[in-house]
Amino acid sequence: MPMLEALGLEPGVELVYRALLAHPSAAASALADEAGLVTAEVETALATLSELGLARCSAEQTYVAAPPAVALGALITDRRDGLRLAEQALVGLAEVHRASLAGQSIDALIEVVTGVDAIRHRYQQVQQSATTELRMFVTAPFVAVPPGENAAEPAAVDRGVRIRAVLERAVLEEPGATAEAIDSLRNGLDIRVADALPIKLVLADDDLALVPLTLDRAGEPGAVLLQRSGLVAALESLFEAVWHRAYPLELSSLGALTTRDEGGGGPTAMDRRILTLLLAGLTDQAVAAQLDLSLRTVQRRLRHLQDLAGVQSRMQLGWYAARHDWV
Repeated sequence: MPMLEALGLEPGVELVYRALLAHPSAAASALADEAGLVTAEVETALATLSELGLARCSAEQTYVAAPPAVALGALITDRRDGLRLAEQALVGLAEVHRASLAGQSIDALIEVVTGVDAIRHRYQQVQQSATTELRMFVTAPFVAVPPGENAAEPAAVDRGVRIRAVLERAVLEEPGATAEAIDSLRNGLDIRVADALPIKLVLADDDLALVPLTLDRAGEPGAVLLQRSGLVAALESLFEAVWHRAYPLELSSLGALTTRDEGGGGPTAMDRRILTLLLAGLTDQAVAAQLDLSLRTVQRRLRHLQDLAGVQSRMQLGWYAARHDWV
């Protein structure tokens, strides 16, 4: 009986996963016999399982199931977190609705800003208004304020404002993004990385929130500036939930303070940079581009680290690296 549809697994996919769990290593044809399906259906199911991290394919074209406690646990956590974020957003939306029904002026709480210049101006004003803390979701593409042009950020740091930023993984794939992240960390910013972010966002203290809107190809970019309200509180809750799940970036992890050389028994400074970017979600090719290495070099270093850690997979390497302070 299918039990994993709530996690997005169709019955046929679950059937193949169950068959794969019963065999340490199996080819698609063998799984087809076990599950009572045709080989083409099994291959499609295996592709889905691989994409979800529930299975992996070896060089011999056989498949191995990921441990359910790890792989399914991650899917369950994602679904649970998604529902929690939706509940938090509901609080803010309900607040706006109640205000409108009560005859309160929404115009006093919400300002719609259109045009690149206007958004840039409001963005700077929001940062300048902060007295204790700025919180940001940073996503690509950059429209109003390109990298390196945010003069209000260092000024806020000088005023003693704490800045916490969550970067979407795609931001780190932009040219020069790693170097800029190192500079920000040196300036005292707290930075974390998430696989994906729902919106761009800037929060100043508990008072203001600037939320850029989705771009319309036929029109100007826009943004919404929110005054203190239930909706701002909901965005604060959203930020904190994402912040606690995101992966921290540190100067030592990025190599700025790491001096261990190739002759040592542990990972080198370059190894630590590779691991940090991989754990932040970048592909091998993106890591190679960021660190000006060849793809073959990155993969060779990862194989060496797996041997050094005595593990067989990237997932195991990530656990080992975290537990032994390699990143």
